[in-house]
Amino acid sequence: MARLGTGIGWRPEIADAVERMPGIDWVEAVAENVCPGHLPESLERLRERGVTVVPHGVSLGLGGADRPDEGRLAALAERVEALGSPLVTEHIAFVRAGGALTASPHLEAGHLLPVPRTRDALDVLCENVRIAQESLPVPLAVENIAALISWPGEEMTEGQFLYELADRTGVRLLIDVANLHTNHVNRGEDPAKALAELPLEAIAYVHVAGGFERDGVWHDSHAHPVPRPVLDILTDLASRVSPPGVLLERDENFPAPSELEGELAAIRRALEAGAVERVKAEVRAAGSAAALRRAGTGAVDALHGEARAGIGAAELRPGTGAGRLGETLDVASGPLARDDAGRPGGEAGATRGACGLPRPGDGGAARQRLGLAQAALLSALVAGTPVPEGFDRVRVGVQGRALAAKRADVVAKVAPELPVILGSGYRPAFLSYARTQPMTGGYRRDALDFAEHLLHAGRPQNAGARRELRAWWLERSGPAPRSARPAHRLVRATRRVLLRR
Repeated sequence: MARLGTGIGWRPEIADAVERMPGIDWVEAVAENVCPGHLPESLERLRERGVTVVPHGVSLGLGGADRPDEGRLAALAERVEALGSPLVTEHIAFVRAGGALTASPHLEAGHLLPVPRTRDALDVLCENVRIAQESLPVPLAVENIAALISWPGEEMTEGQFLYELADRTGVRLLIDVANLHTNHVNRGEDPAKALAELPLEAIAYVHVAGGFERDGVWHDSHAHPVPRPVLDILTDLASRVSPPGVLLERDENFPAPSELEGELAAIRRALEAGAVERVKAEVRAAGSAAALRRAGTGAVDALHGEARAGIGAAELRPGTGAGRLGETLDVASGPLARDDAGRPGGEAGATRGACGLPRPGDGGAARQRLGLAQAALLSALVAGTPVPEGFDRVRVGVQGRALAAKRADVVAKVAPELPVILGSGYRPAFLSYARTQPMTGGYRRDALDFAEHLLHAGRPQNAGARRELRAWWLERSGPAPRSARPAHRLVRATRRVLLRR
């Protein structure tokens, strides 16, 4: 994997500042916000300067029960080609549930939700990753996500889950150290243990971001400065391996450019501190190996002496310490083997079926079991149905409120006229709507559904605001194409009802 260096998440709000920042080797852009035929001029200028641009997808839902949507994969591949990117990234998450697989209503989360760390979920994820890898023109890397809730009955730790995923598919990993911190606070998971279990040689790059804690829950906001505990996890990671790239994420509440540059400087210092510790470990390992060679027949006694002195047995075997794993492991063969495109190869391909699944598998049954579980959880989060057994009801409530708040914020961005029309009543009205009305077709559809919901209820009470909202809804819900005549008739009937109000 090529070295990327130090980067920052490119966002339109800070595009000018990013172009002027010193020491920026690469940027990452949200794939769904990039139009291949009309790339932002800022990204074009960065590319002309030799700055690498990596598209970062958020909507594939590789951890969901359904197979990846062909249209979404094609769109992602198109963005890769337009940006000339060396790799593309997505998330280990599910973002929708229900539908034909479970014979239940289709639901959209509008957010990245955690998959259960079970064999069923891993089997499905592996197959979905393989499908994505075959559809994309460059290697794929997938990111660990932050979570407020834990699934009951999990069978693996995060590190074990990620290791098996990389082992069975050859996929690269995007490690978000801020998400490791989030899961430490919210789920009691040890970041050091997770790092120790990871296949470090599979890391494509690293994310660093900020958040905040409220009532004992850490919210991965991407809108606050990077805290010291996250930088400490980055240092720990850098003490084990030199990551090919590190990127600062910031999605909103953007500070002055000087503050962002200060955060990038703090990230570089954290990496340097980790590199120093890595070199020290390598020196100790080299010294221990020399001591063993000198000891001859007394090697066992020497080994025990070194261990008592605080040097672990792994350090006594050159090339096997955690800090050297990515540089010494032969990945031309064996379980982590992969070809030039990042797909599995070597022994893994010879001994396993598609995506490394044992032969034969019950992929369909696993998908249905996973789909039912995810649909039940998502329905509790966005539609007010009962919380499935085994989940922390308080945490599910916190997550549900967070999803509704995010929906309100995003709808206000994609349909900025609504907060203007409704004034201070926009947010409480939307949160009330979101408690029982799940999103089924993306945020723009959500904005239209919200407006229609208010109009059917005779709201807002102010007649002038209601007329303005009605006109807005009618303009944006316009006639459907001839190929959708039934839907067209429904819209026309609804328009007649609303016009009579």
